[in-house]
This record gives sequence, C-alpha cells and structure tokens, in this order.
Amino acid sequence: MSTIDLRGLVPAPVTPFTRDGEVDVDAIHRLGAWLGSVDGVKGLVVLGHAGEGTFLTQAEQALVISSFRDAVEGRLPIIAGITGEGNRVAAEEAQRAVDAGASAGLVYPSHGWLRFGYQQGAPQSRYKEIYEKSGLPLILFQYPDVTKATYNLDTQLEIAAQEGVFATKNGVRNMRRWDTEIPVLRAAFPDLQILTCHDEYLLHTMFDVDGALVGYGGLAPEPLVELIAAGKAKDYVKAREVHDRLLPVTKNVYHRGSHMEGTVALKEGLVARGILEHATVRTPLLPLAPGAHDEIALALASAGLGRVSAPARA
Repeated sequence: MSTIDLRGLVPAPVTPFTRDGEVDVDAIHRLGAWLGSVDGVKGLVVLGHAGEGTFLTQAEQALVISSFRDAVEGRLPIIAGITGEGNRVAAEEAQRAVDAGASAGLVYPSHGWLRFGYQQGAPQSRYKEIYEKSGLPLILFQYPDVTKATYNLDTQLEIAAQEGVFATKNGVRNMRRWDTEIPVLRAAFPDLQILTCHDEYLLHTMFDVDGALVGYGGLAPEPLVELIAAGKAKDYVKAREVHDRLLPVTKNVYHRGSHMEGTVALKEGLVARGILEHATVRTPLLPLAPGAHDEIALALASAGLGRVSAPARA
C-alpha cells in the first residue's frame, strides 16, 4: 500500500501558458511554490481537467510534472492525470509520468466510455495494466453519475481492492449514490483515502472524507483547508460559514454555462490574486465574456481572498 498521505487539501492547479501559448515554467514555479507554502496542502494533481492536460503534447506533459515538482522542491507529491484512451497507451503515459517525477497517478476512465459505456471488468483491467507496467500508485477516479463512465459500486470495490490503488477521487454528483456508496467503500477499505472532488457541492460531501482533490484548491486553498478541518471536526456551523463566504466565488467560477469554463475562471482568479499575469488558455477553451474578470475579482475580494506573493524562481 502506498505511503502517500493525501488526507487534507490536494489542489489540481491550472497549467499556466505564456501569451503565445507555450507552457510557462516561471508561472508554474510561482503557482506551485505558493500552493506548496499553504499549511494543509498535501499534494498537487497536475494535467487534470483544470490543468488542460489533454491539450498538451507528451513533452509538455513531462515538463509540467517536472516543473511543479521543482516548484515544491520535492516536499509534496506530484500526482499526474493519466488520460490515455487504451490501457497500453495509458500505461506508457504513466511510465513517462514516473520518469518526469510523478509520485502517483489519477486514472481517468477511457473517454470512449463517456458516450458508449464500459464492459464489465474493463475498468479493473485498466488500473491493473497501468500499475503493473509503471509501478505508479493510483487514485480511483469516479466520474459523475450523468456520464456512462461512472462506475457502479461493485466496480469501485474491485478497483479499490487492487494492488497499487490507495485513494479514490469521487465526483459522482449524485448525493443519493454518495450517501449510500461512500460508507460501503469506507467499511470495506478503511485505509482507502476518500477524497471529494465536488468543487461546487463541497459542503454536503465534506463530512465523509479524508480530504478534497479539487481544482478549486488551486485558487482558494486557504478557506478550503478551513472547510476540510471543519468537516473532520463535524462542525457544521463553521463549515457552513466557510461555504457561505466562498459562495460568490463558487458561483463565479463553477456556476457558468459549462463546467469547462471553470478552468478559464480559475486562471482569471489567479490573475486577480497576483499569481498569474494573464489568463491564457488553449483552444478549444475560449476566453470568458467581457466583464467576467472583474466579477471574479470582486467575488474573491468579498471572500477575503486578496493578492498573494510567491517566492521568486531560484
């Protein structure tokens, strides 16, 4: 079993780009150094949805992993999103992540399953083959219930039982399933680290988990650390206070027309917080509508989330 401890906040940061669209290593160092300095942050997940990981070349993916690892000076584990479609492709991606310095992998479902569903046993084979070929400790990723790539409970239990799987990132976004399935996972595998990724539904899920693996953590780590602590203490009043303080930010980042716009909004928020100089994204992502930056900046200010400083790159 992996010794990686993610029981706390695990931000999934964006990937900064230069204005001409290249990976911005200097900005990665500012962002990673800042997140790594926040007490309660236990690791960083790169190359996820928020990190535009599937929009990068293989060389760029390796650069992002190694740059974030350098930014935290190896003090925190860097977890890489593993998104390749076929098992062999994903296993080779995982091996490249190991070579670049990743400590673990977050395994996405084969994305054909989003439309067509999966054959019983296929997800289990995906995790098994990736781990056997790369040795990379793995996180089970539970997709939303509205997709055909969401795993039924038996599939989750069988993946959690496999060698190399040490945590689950659950974003089922169906509270009926959450309330019935999470206790079963917990009872069956007490050492499995259960992490919520419900960026826009954190309050409900915060009382059942070991931590949160969220893109939101890459913008607002300080209150999310508070929220996790309140959830673990079963302090609903405090958790509700943090939730309500963050609600204007949540609405401006995640209550947009598409959840993908959250990535652009996170970058705009990081500009407002002084970490990024601009919010450049890669197509097919597009800039937000005019005025969105000011709305996001006002929401952050209302939550007491002002400009921060990050150590300069050595």
